[in-house]
Amino acid sequence: MPTTESELNDLYAAIEKSARLWNVPCTRDTIWPNLTAYGTMLIQSVISFRVVTDARRSGDVDYRFLTLPKDIDPYYIALSNRLISETDHPVGTLLDQVRKQCPIDSYGIDIGVVGGFKKIWPFFPADGVQKVSELAALPSMPPGLGDHVRMFARHGLEDRVGLLGIDYHDKTMNVYFPGLPADCFEPRAITSLHREAGFPDPSDQFLSLTEKAFDIYATFSWESPRIERLCFPVITPDPRTLPVQIEPRFEQLVDQVPISTNDRRFTYAATSSPQGESYKFSWFYQWQPRILDKMKTSGS
Repeated sequence: MPTTESELNDLYAAIEKSARLWNVPCTRDTIWPNLTAYGTMLIQSVISFRVVTDARRSGDVDYRFLTLPKDIDPYYIALSNRLISETDHPVGTLLDQVRKQCPIDSYGIDIGVVGGFKKIWPFFPADGVQKVSELAALPSMPPGLGDHVRMFARHGLEDRVGLLGIDYHDKTMNVYFPGLPADCFEPRAITSLHREAGFPDPSDQFLSLTEKAFDIYATFSWESPRIERLCFPVITPDPRTLPVQIEPRFEQLVDQVPISTNDRRFTYAATSSPQGESYKFSWFYQWQPRILDKMKTSGS
């Protein structure tokens, strides 16, 4: 049976290859402390990688662990291993407030090859989805979430929060609405959501992809009351079968990226902001069907 260190070495090799394919610098000295801080639990997790087209964020490859156990404190581990620094910003106390108020089913973490430790996801159990209004009342939550409670309610999202994403690198927070009915992804619903968020109307290509999405998530910061981004991910065994032409740089990756399990799964996500549209591409290095429960989708 392979040792944890040998498995972490295999994981590091996959990270290094992914960075090379995306033309991102990668050194063992920057990656290894993140892997050893969490150790064995990473090997047992669902693992994915992500790249984006947005020019402001395209110079990195994120490696993500999506099923870490609920009985850990991922923020404390990151702090005590000096993966992130102490901060008096509200982002530093938000996870603790969420843990005290909400049941947690598991955690995920997100780390950039270049940017280092970025994000923690607390996943809520299937029978413990949360309300936007109650989350917005947490003292450390971005105030903009509370400003949009009625908007989310009008779109049938107010009581459908399945997880959060707390980004310590960018000082932002994502609120996710997985497992939604199909009518939430109809073109007129997506267009209406964009208009209420103050975003430009989505393109026809964007809408043809969002019809197949399994989730909607919105990004907030503490610096502005507005929604920073809306994102609509689609899961697929082959991105080339999607109803849109995927970005050429992403298509080049499909047959080259490291994948350790036989069941190939990718996500292609349409993302919008006041500045326009962009796309995110992810692949599962280590796929496990249990992630479908957290996505609240069949994965079909």
